[in-house]
Amino acid sequence: MYAAVVRSFDAPPRFEEFPTPQPSAENEELVDVLAVGLHPRVRSAADGTHYTSDGELPMVPGVDAVGRSAQGELLYFVADDDALGTMAEKAVVDRRRAITLPEDADPVAVAAAMNPGMSSWVALRRRVAFQRGGSVLVMGATGNAGQLGVQIAKVLGASRVIGAGRDPHRLDLLKSLGADDVVGLDGDADAVAARLGQAAGDVDVVIDYLWGKPTEIAMPALLRARSDRSKALHWIQIGAMAGLEITLPSFVLRAANLSILGSGQGSVTTRGILAELPSLAAEIASGYLAVAPLPMSLSQVEQAWSTPTGPGQRIVLTP
Repeated sequence: MYAAVVRSFDAPPRFEEFPTPQPSAENEELVDVLAVGLHPRVRSAADGTHYTSDGELPMVPGVDAVGRSAQGELLYFVADDDALGTMAEKAVVDRRRAITLPEDADPVAVAAAMNPGMSSWVALRRRVAFQRGGSVLVMGATGNAGQLGVQIAKVLGASRVIGAGRDPHRLDLLKSLGADDVVGLDGDADAVAARLGQAAGDVDVVIDYLWGKPTEIAMPALLRARSDRSKALHWIQIGAMAGLEITLPSFVLRAANLSILGSGQGSVTTRGILAELPSLAAEIASGYLAVAPLPMSLSQVEQAWSTPTGPGQRIVLTP
């Protein structure tokens, strides 16, 4: 078969022949891959920087895909942790890590949205007991996953959603996708803190795709602005687009009812994540969540690695 193959962590994958994987357990089967999302998680695995990377090469990247089984079923599946990646013409599917999609589902749209949407969906459904009517701040809302996070918070019943990010054009777009307010993160730190405190001081949950300096500014700002500091604030760390570390003053933990937790591989069981996929897939298939896939042929994988994307776009490779 042909696949995207990584032979050096310092270079993008190349389209080349690679041995076809074979099922080795009773729950596994070989499927034809129809669409694979080029997610940040895929990029970090391909350059060896993801925390799950084992450093072994060559490798085929790709963590999920939409495929067609030999029986004709349309499947969305998540690759097993130690399985070959999904950026290939064929992939082995563990049926325990797959869901059947409606026949009219768009494979490209599902491949584009499931991975970035999964992060906020699982965070709000599995990491906290989020209640309908609650309020959410999305840090990094101008990114693909953050943009979906704004929409998903609304789908899950949030009464108020605030999107925070740097790109002013993408911030404006968020208002048409359900954001009740937006906050720009560019400029003087004190001014940013004041804007965040005014807009989001009393939120119930923060979904944080940024970490780093923006979080160092935002966390004390929100706590100082809370009308009731004993009211629980759940800060869910998902991404680190702005930095891998923060400096956290001790008073932040003493002066308010703050809980900081992460959401990702390891903090939620695979079974727990998979249990959430059918309902998320249904929202994507319904067209309610705005998805902007940019399809490219798998043979263009080297080009795709450096292709810029617009607001909300996600590159999807099609074998």
